[in-house]
Amino acid sequence: MSEFSVTVLGAGSWGTALATLAADQGHDVYLWARRAELARQIQVERSNAVYLPGIDLPATIHVTHDLDEALAQRSLIIWAVPSHGLRSLLRETARRLPEDAFHISCIKGIENQTLMLVSEIFQEHLDAHGYHNFSVLGGPSFAKEVALKKPTAVCVGAQQESTARYIQQALSSESFRIYTTDDVIGVEVGGALKNVIAIAAGCALGMGLGHNAVAALITRGLAEMSRLATGLGAHPLTLSGLSGAGDLFLTCTGELLRNRSLGIALGKGKGVDEVLAQTPMVAEGFRTAKSAHELAEKRGIDMPITRIVYEVLYRGKPAPEAATTLMNRALRSERDD
Repeated sequence: MSEFSVTVLGAGSWGTALATLAADQGHDVYLWARRAELARQIQVERSNAVYLPGIDLPATIHVTHDLDEALAQRSLIIWAVPSHGLRSLLRETARRLPEDAFHISCIKGIENQTLMLVSEIFQEHLDAHGYHNFSVLGGPSFAKEVALKKPTAVCVGAQQESTARYIQQALSSESFRIYTTDDVIGVEVGGALKNVIAIAAGCALGMGLGHNAVAALITRGLAEMSRLATGLGAHPLTLSGLSGAGDLFLTCTGELLRNRSLGIALGKGKGVDEVLAQTPMVAEGFRTAKSAHELAEKRGIDMPITRIVYEVLYRGKPAPEAATTLMNRALRSERDD
């Protein structure tokens, strides 16, 4: 066994990229796919043609559909499944998780039914020792660029400094630089909310509203993210860092990113159901828009962009009408909470 024996749960684009990253550093890596046919395809072809095409996987990555095989004697477990599938997977793995394993969540979302952050879901299912070893990863990190070893900087948040340092040492490389923070909430909220703002930015692009509009949405969206994060207990500066502003800028401007692409299609007049049916990958911002809107309402936090995205996605509000609504809100000071 290598110093770091790693399992990645989730064989989407991000999970596959992280498995490649870990394997390239000489770690013993298992990549778990929920669908048996996907696991077989990746194992045989040494490439994830569905979620990360064009990337050859290192021969040392073991791909499996068997949770017992994936989790046996692992020192580091990377969780990279869609947020809505996390709770059921935690229940499924409850008796299989190694007692001394470290956990890193790469999941970005807020649970619809409970309005819980991902860390709160983990806290419900891990014992005290397991949660002591829990961390979250955030920052501007396009999966394909990570797999291609393009320079990337991210941050890992953990309540325990020793846990953050462990993850930093396990996954940092010449092309993947990890910073540490103790602000788990700030990293989580930044990662979740940036997907919602990216849908709004995409809508503006789809309607041809110009660069000014997109820049305004990114900037004011960052203000919303900060309001929610600090309302939940985060440090305000976290949202100006990699997991906040950095991830937001990439998600709102990067080509072919799911949430931005969803927004562009809506801005061009396509229906939500039509767009969602055309992509095999989950646009996390679709679900997060609902939970973030409801959480903001519950907490009394003003989040107009999030609210308008929710109305477009769930109430059928046309994108042009949504833009008009935002622009005609009551005038205010930029520093107003």
